[in-house]
Amino acid sequence: MNINVRLHMRRLFIAALLLVTAGALHAQAGDPDQEALQRAAMDALIAAPAERALPLARKVLEGDYSEALKERALFVLSQIDMPEAREALVAAARTGEGELRREAVRMIGIGGDEAALDELKTLYAGGDAEMRESVLEAYLIAGDEDAVYDLAANATSPEEFEAAVRILGAMGATGQLSQLRDKAGASEEWIHALAISGEAETLKELALDGSDPRRQLAAIQGLGIVGGDDVEQTLVDVYRNAGSDEVREAALQGLLIAGHDEGVVELYRASTDPAEKKELLQYLVMMDSDAVWELIDNALGGNPLGGNPRGGNPPGENP
Repeated sequence: MNINVRLHMRRLFIAALLLVTAGALHAQAGDPDQEALQRAAMDALIAAPAERALPLARKVLEGDYSEALKERALFVLSQIDMPEAREALVAAARTGEGELRREAVRMIGIGGDEAALDELKTLYAGGDAEMRESVLEAYLIAGDEDAVYDLAANATSPEEFEAAVRILGAMGATGQLSQLRDKAGASEEWIHALAISGEAETLKELALDGSDPRRQLAAIQGLGIVGGDDVEQTLVDVYRNAGSDEVREAALQGLLIAGHDEGVVELYRASTDPAEKKELLQYLVMMDSDAVWELIDNALGGNPLGGNPRGGNPPGENP
């Protein structure tokens, strides 16, 4: 680190020490200059030795200071690899009030301390909806897929289960999501999480399984989100073998989402049903497919290479 930067950080740390020790952080509430100095003093603790920063951060967190300063103290604690820092964060998560309590949970996620993360299970079990959401966010930040899986596997309500699988989807936790299949049943939120995570194999299996129509439709649309050559061919096959208009429409929507206009062109060329061909053309127009104009021209009896299908000059041009 540049010597001037070190000197600056040292001065800020000394300022933090003096301000907290003297209680000057309480003074002149509403003074912009004083507030800026207070925050700079707290920020300086991030670069301070852990054994020096810890007592100052705890003093601010436990004292009569503004919520903004306490949030900075929480962040400082999240960066200190000491049991005392972990204990202070967990205590704030348990007994803090309102937003500060939720911020403490989030800081546990940022800190990534395994013991602190494990403590969040108790907070989740006894917490309200906001606390459960904060715990899930902390696990997302920490990348703790197994902890979220445990919460989903032991969920006691559909809402709780779906909130957890949404996080697993965002984490790309395909393995954990697949393990939840029996518990998920026909949960559309679980299927959407599979799509977000990119778990194509399970979705393909569900899309080809007509035993649960609602689940099948959701899986077909999920395949469109995943995309890829194998998925796109599966969607074409699902369309061809569809046993209902709903499944056929879902396959088309999946192809639309995936942007697989080649598959729709393939279906159009194979169809002999005028109503079906009309719908497929409409989808190709929505997909802005280059091929659709040739197909429309052919349908009008024109030249696939372009030009006026009836000969002569295009309308509006002189011979």
